[in-house]
Amino acid sequence: MAGAVLDELETTAAGLYPAWLPEAEGIGPAGVRAVRVLALRAASTSRHFGPFLADLAESALLRRPRRRPGFTPEVRAAGLLRVLAAAYGRLRVTILVRVPAGLSAAEERALFAGCEWLAHRGGFGVLLAGAVLAAVDRVEVVRLPGATGPAPAVPVAPGRGAPGRSVPGGSVPVAGAPHPGSAAERKLEAALAECDWAAGREWNQTYRPHPLAEEFRLDLLWREERCVVEIDGDDHRGAAKFARDRRRDVRLQMDGYAVLRFTDSHVVTDTTSVVRQLERFLRDRRPGPLKG
Repeated sequence: MAGAVLDELETTAAGLYPAWLPEAEGIGPAGVRAVRVLALRAASTSRHFGPFLADLAESALLRRPRRRPGFTPEVRAAGLLRVLAAAYGRLRVTILVRVPAGLSAAEERALFAGCEWLAHRGGFGVLLAGAVLAAVDRVEVVRLPGATGPAPAVPVAPGRGAPGRSVPGGSVPVAGAPHPGSAAERKLEAALAECDWAAGREWNQTYRPHPLAEEFRLDLLWREERCVVEIDGDDHRGAAKFARDRRRDVRLQMDGYAVLRFTDSHVVTDTTSVVRQLERFLRDRRPGPLKG
């Protein structure tokens, strides 16, 4: 169980690259040696373990599974904790594990043993949410205010991870990078990275209309051109999110921003069309030589 979690965390860490190694921004697949040198240099002045960081940076750059040259699970856990924390500018990481209902006693004990390993050997904070572990009596059950049904939170180990808004994909997006859980954002960024006209784009930036307003996150922003791009999943068709999106659009338009919305499926299945529309719009927004 712990090994499966480490594999998922490693995939997430690779998706967050280069947020945890900002010096590697802009280096292409041919720069493997340069990326490894940067990783080793970063490790020499931090708590990172150089060989692990260099290996992870190489696999993230090449977008292929990392080669495992004998790193123990403890080394992997410690390395991933530091990488994920660095990506968010924090010191620690907390993992939220959703517990399904209907587990057998043996399955509950196996799940909890894996969580204990992640907490005590890996250094992660771990929270269980969902069904109560009836076969395990070493955890304190905490019912959240206003919650109904099974107790929704079971602290396993104290964590000092960064609090953040819950977003689809299971993690909070890093400012400046596509969300690692969004295939649409990653695919669009891969296409835009090949376009000179797309310079100046900023992924997952927070925006606060005025000091007393609640801030919200913009999927993609060209600040100078005052262009906001939102990539919507199927959940945005619901009445509540649809209404919220319209309020956000009006607020942004009142502040002088144009808001372009695309669906996840549109971006994934017809990336070329989306890129062409963005190029046309941005070129029209930029000052150029007068004609005629």
